[in-house]
Amino acid sequence: MNFLPVGTFLFDSVVFGPVFSRRLGRSLGINLLPDTAKICNYDCVYCECGWSSQKKEHHARLHKVSEVVSELEKTLRSFSMEGKGIDTITFAGNGEPTLHPSFKEIMDEVIRLRDSYYSAAKIAVLSNASRVHIPEIREALMKADLNILKLDTAVEDTFRMINKPPAGYTLHHLLQNLSLFRKGLIIQSLFVRGIAEGKYVDNTTEKEINAWLEEVKRLAPELVMIYSIERATAAGTLEKVSLPELREIARKVALAGLQAEVYY
Repeated sequence: MNFLPVGTFLFDSVVFGPVFSRRLGRSLGINLLPDTAKICNYDCVYCECGWSSQKKEHHARLHKVSEVVSELEKTLRSFSMEGKGIDTITFAGNGEPTLHPSFKEIMDEVIRLRDSYYSAAKIAVLSNASRVHIPEIREALMKADLNILKLDTAVEDTFRMINKPPAGYTLHHLLQNLSLFRKGLIIQSLFVRGIAEGKYVDNTTEKEINAWLEEVKRLAPELVMIYSIERATAAGTLEKVSLPELREIARKVALAGLQAEVYY
């Protein structure tokens, strides 16, 4: 077993990196959310930013559009002059990026700056897909090159245990949101097992994988990203799923005629 200790962190700037990502190469991150608090409508047990309830969200200030644009342009200009490579500009950071009220406007500005300084770089969004049903959010997401949306389980009880969505938001709502992407959908699925808040959770059982696979086949994404925990998590007694297990899950996706990649 490979347990990771509690030692979660927050990104302390608007723009961070580039860091080498298992999935996105040299990724320059954009954090639209506060430097001092996690802002998310999920509270995933594996989140590297810790529990939402442990961060004083109501005192936190979101970054203004002007701040994001200024910091990103300064960074891109500097990196371009120094000849530094960037593969991806990624909306990530301290929570759910689509919660920012100016997400659509910021997306347009990021595209403009990308085109000016690093036209070959992809724009990616890491999202839990909870706000895809909002037309302006979906419109903004469709402008990104890579929409990487979360589906960790297709079992309601496990969804509530692992992802801890807001009251009233069910797995059915998530699946409906994912279905709104007719093209360009990338599903990210994190597999994990262990103790979280006194309960054992495991989304790698045969029942779990079969249910998840049926929904993946129905959604027919362009790619399924399969991975496990890499850093410290909110719940500190979670086990990193082994590489052979992840490869077996990917094999089942491939047998269904879909592309899957394992990141470890």
